Amino acid sequence: MSLQKTPPTRVFVELVPWTDRGRDNNLISGGVTQPGLHHPVSSTQAQTATREVHVSGTSEVSAGPDRAQVAVRVSSTKEVAAEAKKSVCRRLDYITQSLQQQGVQAENITVTKDFRRVENAYHMEGEVCITFTEFGKMQNICNFLVEKLDSSVVISPPQFYHTPGSVENLRRQACLVAVENAWRKAQEVCNLVGQTLGKPLLIKEEETKEWEGQIDDHQSSRLSSSLTVQQKIKSATIHAASKVFLTFEVKGKEKKKKHL
Repeated sequence: MSLQKTPPTRVFVELVPWTDRGRDNNLISGGVTQPGLHHPVSSTQAQTATREVHVSGTSEVSAGPDRAQVAVRVSSTKEVAAEAKKSVCRRLDYITQSLQQQGVQAENITVTKDFRRVENAYHMEGEVCITFTEFGKMQNICNFLVEKLDSSVVISPPQFYHTPGSVENLRRQACLVAVENAWRKAQEVCNLVGQTLGKPLLIKEEETKEWEGQIDDHQSSRLSSSLTVQQKIKSATIHAASKVFLTFEVKGKEKKKKHL
């Protein structure tokens, strides 16, 4: 997770409440009024009025892809249909058995077959689609298949992606981190002016946004076929940002009780 540096916070603390806001602004500092106009604010009113601190908070979090998919394709063209089928099915069986021996679960393996006539011959294609959650294991298995199978077998570059649940969790995390940043700011402000931070009165998420990879990395998207595995993971990384606005109650500094 990466946290964006938070911008300067605008803070407003109303330590002495105003009265008669709709009238002319005749109240001056210290709770003293100009002669013949309004009465000064009483101590009872000052104690019962709610004092507030308003803060904003921002955050930026990121998460790499949690899934990758690799396709292994085999094909054969023979004059006899049975020979084309036998050639492809034999290699498909070897691939699926090797995957299971390497610890890949059956639900993460999908096998498809396509058989057709091409001029005076028979052509069969087979594809094994593998979904990985461990990228290190994925690289080891792909290297193993390249070593064991002949050149007629084509292994596609891995395609990285996010499950829907992981994206939703990232959005939620961005909001929570922004709220925590705002709360810390409010607490530091109250400590600075000798007050105690009270309960939250308002929590509002004002802005959210998300993007994939680096915003200014346009060249990488055009040359995705030439990227390394680590570059592809970085390109598929999702970033989420959130901006929140919070209002807290401000309490006076609590006095320590004297022990008898």
